[in-house]
Amino acid sequence: MAQPTNTFDSYDAVGIREDLQDVIYDISPEETPFYSACKKVKASNTFHEWQTDALRSSAANAHIEGDDTTASAATATSRLGNYTQIFKNAVSIPDTDEGLKKAGRAAEIAYQTLKIAKEQKLDIEKALFDNNARVAGNSTTARELAGAPAWLVTNVNFQSGNSGANPTGDGTDARTDDGTPTAFSQTKFDDVMQSIWEQGGKPDVCYLSAFQMNKALDFTGMNNQRSTIGASVGGTNSVVNAMDVYVTPWGTVEFMPTRENRSRDVFIMQSDMWAVGVLRPTKNSALAKTGDSTRRQVLTELTLVCKNEKASGIIADNTTS
Repeated sequence: MAQPTNTFDSYDAVGIREDLQDVIYDISPEETPFYSACKKVKASNTFHEWQTDALRSSAANAHIEGDDTTASAATATSRLGNYTQIFKNAVSIPDTDEGLKKAGRAAEIAYQTLKIAKEQKLDIEKALFDNNARVAGNSTTARELAGAPAWLVTNVNFQSGNSGANPTGDGTDARTDDGTPTAFSQTKFDDVMQSIWEQGGKPDVCYLSAFQMNKALDFTGMNNQRSTIGASVGGTNSVVNAMDVYVTPWGTVEFMPTRENRSRDVFIMQSDMWAVGVLRPTKNSALAKTGDSTRRQVLTELTLVCKNEKASGIIADNTTS
């Protein structure tokens, strides 16, 4: 049907109020599983140190009656350390904002400060996973912490055909990536799990990217696909393809998909053998007012502590596509 002549409709009207919901939708990922799992310990210096030790290998131990006792050779502990890294974000909002009525938030400064705090946590997670050597820093260079790949040297599976190599293992240098990565596989995974067990480790979690998680779903015995049919009217039909844990003779680990680690790296971790040394906990502070604006800063200073790298492992140089 046609509209009657001279009908004044909504297209002609001026002054119709906008219809804007009083909510902001944001689905950006903010999970930080490794950072959240790490125990937080107190750091009291920009160079945070700890010690590791190991038992000698077993040996034949039989003695003659009445024989003099000789002391066993003793070895010193190993001293390791990592530098604290300063994570800092700030926001500046003109004071005009105080007089504005906005949708989805009462005060822009509060909303933006919360947002950068979440972003900073993602930056921390990325740094903990990053293949980065520690940097002492100076008056012109920022301190940097050594990420997880820089510590793992004992229980590793990597490619060495095109420059791939382990780091020293004390945080002073990064792992050397190989130029010819190969596909992540169950064989690689089981090999590292066995190595960790032989060293005495008890891994409980595997951090890996979505791409590598799909590879893990193809592990023999891990693909749990089944159809669930609702028996009554209105029931649901679903296909389940899920993997919570992987049980091996060398231990049971939970697979944890992560977004901030490099996809080429798969980490098998004993959670209680990693910690975060916190020099300055996350703090939201007002910055000095220098004009017609309000500024706030979110700052955290911390480092990664690898208590004993023999309790964890890495499968490096995996293809990512």
